[in-house]
Amino acid sequence: MPIEIDQFMCRSDNFGVLMRDSRTGETALIDAPEEKPILAAIERTGWTPTVILTTHHHPDHVEANLALKERFGLKIIGPKSEAANIPGIDETVEEGSVLKFGGQEVLVYHTPGHTLGHVSFHLPEAKLLFAADTLFALGCGRLLEGTPAQMWASLKRLSALPADTTVYCGHEYTQSNARFALSVDPDNEKLKDRAAEIDALRAEGKPTLPTTIGRELETNPFLRPHDPAIRRLLGMEGASDEAVFAEIRKRKDNF
Repeated sequence: MPIEIDQFMCRSDNFGVLMRDSRTGETALIDAPEEKPILAAIERTGWTPTVILTTHHHPDHVEANLALKERFGLKIIGPKSEAANIPGIDETVEEGSVLKFGGQEVLVYHTPGHTLGHVSFHLPEAKLLFAADTLFALGCGRLLEGTPAQMWASLKRLSALPADTTVYCGHEYTQSNARFALSVDPDNEKLKDRAAEIDALRAEGKPTLPTTIGRELETNPFLRPHDPAIRRLLGMEGASDEAVFAEIRKRKDNF
């Protein structure tokens, strides 16, 4: 496959991701949560990044920016509206920006909700999505800056991508997300099977990511506010999808 991915843990529950175009050798880092594990991944793979693709400004996604820039002289690209809070940023992107990575196009989507300027990176040819803290496996990011309407619009945007799109997220939250998902969608057999699979993976110390758009559409309650069973459980049969989503997010915040 032209695009190779190395996913590894940073901090307590962040994912780091190195992405390499095998034809050109060009390598990108998706966010920079922590220097030491990133350096270990670079040494283990032999892939030296020339660019960091930054999704949003939170410290656990940009902490290693300056150290890595000093060490490797790499370029840091991130959302225009959050540039003032992204250390070492060289180039800004926004909705509709298109980047070149090796032989691939990288499409930039503005996906606010978790933060107001959050962006996601999509490689259509490789069927890859880097959603960071917008879309999680069985979850979505907390609304630390945005509104339910903004996050629901962002999730609808991402969920419309092809079902076989592979999704990389910012954190290993899947097991706790599964417990919550079952509280609002308890009769979903695919969700029950997935929760058991997740428990087995975590018991073995294995990651639960990546996921796919198709799998999230089947099991992630934040992408399923239209589902009649979820609506009945919430007592919101006649509500809008946005209102049901907002209630699910509120319940997760207090779970």
